[in-house]
Amino acid sequence: MKFDGQVLVVGGGLAGSEAAYYLASRGVKTTLVEMKPKKFTPAHESENYGELVCSNSLKSNDIYANACGLLKEEMRLLGSMIIEAADQTKVPAGAALAVDREKFSAYITEKLKSCPNLTLVSGELVALPEIENGGGRYAIIATGPLTSDLLAGDIQSKFGGDLHFFDASAPIVSAESVDMANAFTGDRYGKGTGDYINCPLTKEEYYAFVDELLKAERAHLHEFEKGEIFEGCMPIEVMASRGRDTLRFGTLKPVGLFGEDGKRPFAVLQLRKENEAGTAYNLVGFQTNLKFPEQKRVFSMIPALKNAEFLRYGVMHRNTYLNAPSVLNRDFSVTNNRNLFFAGQITGVEGYVESAASGLLAAIAIESELLGKERKTFPNETVCGALQTHISTPCKDFQPMNANFGILAPLPTRIKDKKERYKALAERALNAIKMIGEKRNGI
Repeated sequence: MKFDGQVLVVGGGLAGSEAAYYLASRGVKTTLVEMKPKKFTPAHESENYGELVCSNSLKSNDIYANACGLLKEEMRLLGSMIIEAADQTKVPAGAALAVDREKFSAYITEKLKSCPNLTLVSGELVALPEIENGGGRYAIIATGPLTSDLLAGDIQSKFGGDLHFFDASAPIVSAESVDMANAFTGDRYGKGTGDYINCPLTKEEYYAFVDELLKAERAHLHEFEKGEIFEGCMPIEVMASRGRDTLRFGTLKPVGLFGEDGKRPFAVLQLRKENEAGTAYNLVGFQTNLKFPEQKRVFSMIPALKNAEFLRYGVMHRNTYLNAPSVLNRDFSVTNNRNLFFAGQITGVEGYVESAASGLLAAIAIESELLGKERKTFPNETVCGALQTHISTPCKDFQPMNANFGILAPLPTRIKDKKERYKALAERALNAIKMIGEKRNGI
């Protein structure tokens, strides 16, 4: 594909939008190609860039207690447009950063359309662009885990990429249809401002729910019998099949939640705001592959949802990703062509924030080289650097990875208390990012 400028970015999701905006806003002539609205994947509906297709939550915003919260702060310091968009369109969600998904993607779209040096093109790329290794032009492939068949075939023929897993999204219900006589508002451990609706179940209600969940008919069951379901997006019915008590120690755990009577329920489903107006709520952790009528039947067994109006049912789709350690360098460039980059979930980072971070990191590497400097990568003391190491370190059984404190370089001195250890890891990471920023700015 021919393009104007120095960098071609393919894919207008979180990673592609982040990379394209970062480069163009810093004076690099960039072309962003997105196949929407001419063509949509089965999971996409909006014509906007940066569309969220699963949850509307970007996970925890707590810098010192959650690695994804720390990653967000690292990205803020590095100039992330995606995190800026999330901060500007957030909805109440306790300690989490959740967004009004329509306003979020609209914000990203407006930023891209108004950005100088950025050309937006609608069309499908059916093969990898011809990019000269060591030349003056670059390409970032950020087409996501739902890369179109033709391009995915070309990528697989050149790099492999036949690894895959199944991803799922949770249902969304109308807020006014939730029976608040059987629910209460509040955040786990009192963190937040009462942003969640909590739907309690008694012991009898819980086990009746689990029994019906296990009996419920699933869609395309044969596809999921291959053991290819990613642990981070495990369907609720698959979790339930691991034991009748699995859910009440996981997705439906009541820990940190107390009803109006001051007592802790036997099990609790949490509902989180889907939009700023609070007219829609999603069932937290209820990713599912049940057929739509079965979702209505079984999930309505939860007392607060007995009359629930389902605005969207949960769906499942196949995600693909590269065997990144055999294909990519730490800066997300291809091992046999340093001018060709991949970014997003196709690289084996898992999650909205991690995906956007990979696009940011690829763009930073390109910017560094265009400025005549060594390509910038980050130390393992940071979440950014730890993710770079994850996708480039040889591994027999490579799996997608979320941000977590376990992938960071250990502290020089062991700290037994987990809260203090996480705080020390976070402070070290942010100091490293700030020092890098000062060096880049010549301070």
